[in-house]
Amino acid sequence: MHARKTALITGSATGVGAATALGLARRGWDVLVNYSRSEDEAQATAAACREAGADALVVRGDVAADADCRALVDAAIGRWGRLDGLVNNAGTSVFGDQARWDALDAETFQRILGVNTWGAFQMVRAAAPHLKVSRGSIVNVSSVAGALGIGSSVPYIASKGALNAMTLHLARQLAPDIRVNAVCPGLITSRWFARGVGEEAAAKVRTAYEADVPLQNSCTPEDVAEAIVWLADGARTVTGELVLLDSGTHLGRAARR
Repeated sequence: MHARKTALITGSATGVGAATALGLARRGWDVLVNYSRSEDEAQATAAACREAGADALVVRGDVAADADCRALVDAAIGRWGRLDGLVNNAGTSVFGDQARWDALDAETFQRILGVNTWGAFQMVRAAAPHLKVSRGSIVNVSSVAGALGIGSSVPYIASKGALNAMTLHLARQLAPDIRVNAVCPGLITSRWFARGVGEEAAAKVRTAYEADVPLQNSCTPEDVAEAIVWLADGARTVTGELVLLDSGTHLGRAARR
């Protein structure tokens, strides 16, 4: 059997996924880097993982498509013969005035659910038989949106709330062989967010957010990856946890001194 642990990280060309792939590579894991559009960046992420000593495989796939999910798992097993970790990081949203419900359409709503919730389930379904053999782990990248009902859009909030509930269910269903947890970041200062709302708006949102939360900071992709790597590569007694990485957002407004 392949000696090193292996992980499949969906949506890992950039941002949290890329930081997670690199973090696991530095911990001695081999990694499958998945992308749907950003091939050049996925190759760059894989190259960085190889520089860290890992074997890295790049595979294109849309997690909303079941055939792609199965193909991703098959690629990992074909390369290494084992799978020890699944990180469901692929996600999507829309940005805009949340009160404009009429601007939402069924296709957009279903696409967000299809990637963020159904896609994660399809990945778990495909990977679980192999993770059971390795007694591996699953980490779902959720959001504080799913815990507090706040976020970029109604379908995004709904998708992450469903993902949180599914995390708890799967932790029960897959125990004792597979640990299942989720990380729930607050605002992440990433390119994805800046592109969604625009650079200027993103800077304003970050400033307002950091002034209003107890820790007066926001997440970087590396902050989120650090928690994911711990849940995947350690934390042997932890399952069914929704780990809030929200700078204290859930506590309410920062105290004024």
